[in-house]
Order: sequence, then structure tokens, then C-alpha cells
Amino acid sequence: MLKSEIRNPKSEINPKSKFLKQKFCYLVFMIGFSFVIRHSSFVIFVQNVYAQPISSTELISNAAQYDGKTVEYEGEVVGEVMRRGAYAWVNINDGANAIGIWSLNSKLSEVNFTGSYKTNGDRLRIKGQFNRACLMHGGDLDIHAEEIIKIKSGELKEHALPQYKQNLVIYLSGVLLCLLLISLILKPKQTKK
Repeated sequence: MLKSEIRNPKSEINPKSKFLKQKFCYLVFMIGFSFVIRHSSFVIFVQNVYAQPISSTELISNAAQYDGKTVEYEGEVVGEVMRRGAYAWVNINDGANAIGIWSLNSKLSEVNFTGSYKTNGDRLRIKGQFNRACLMHGGDLDIHAEEIIKIKSGELKEHALPQYKQNLVIYLSGVLLCLLLISLILKPKQTKK
């Protein structure tokens, strides 16, 4: 008998045995993965990263549905931070509408830029209680902030004068200079008596 014809029983793999080993490995992996997810802050991290803030349009259109519930809202700080003792008002604009936020002063200490003609305001994510008609603030629609996270710092805006306006200033200055010279040339000379 040739050496190549000798069969080793250990080298032959039983298909049923291979299938069972794969299933066992898959089961062990899934149990381990489930344990890691349930007993760590991984779930909280995933929820925070992928949670989408509610738009101002959604909050205003469905105010009764969100009244008294905790919501997440995100936008740019516009106007000024209006301090009232230990608390402060700030308006947050998400691009469609601005909503008033009532918060402790300490939570707004990181706000450096507020949106205006000269600056882009800081971008904040607010988590707090939405009020359709807040009894504490005269029936205003607002959010009482429980948590404020600064997402992006604001910055100064650069407003360059458009080229067509620069050209217009040059042409009009030339026309004005020509009119001034013409008026000086045509002005009658006063004679002395």
C-alpha cells in the first residue's frame, strides 16, 4: 500500500460536526456580545450619538403632544443671554424658528458667541422639559433646560463687499469728480467793485 493511500481518520471532517462547531461559536459570541452591551455604558453611548434632536417646527406644530415631556433640541444661540438672578433666558434657532430656553446661569457659562450680523453663535444641544404654555413664564412656549452641551463654538463673520458694489463706488466717484470739475469751470467769476 502506498503512503498516499493511507487514510488518517482524524483528517476526515464530519460535516455534521463542523456545523455544530460553527453554531456553538456563534452562540458563544452572541451571549458574550449581549453581556457586554447590557452591562456597560455602550448602550447609553449609542443612544446619545444617534439620538436626533426634535426640530422647532415639529415642536410648534405638535406642541400638545410634547407638552411636559423631555425633549432634545439643537440650534444656534441668537440674540443675547438674558440673565435673571440665578437663571437666564437664551433663544436657540435651529434654522426655521427660535425657541426660548430657561436655564441655570452656570449651564450657559460656556456660551461665548451669540448669533448676530457680525457673529455666528455657539451651537448648543438642549435636553429639557418642553412647555407648550409655561405657567411660570406667562404662558410662553419654552424649554426648561436640564442639560446643555456645547456642540460647536461660534465665530466672527467676515462680510466682504461684493465686487459689483466696489465697481459701482468707483464709477460713481468718477462721475461725482467730473460733475465737480464742470461746476468749477462753469461757475461765473465774481468781479470786485
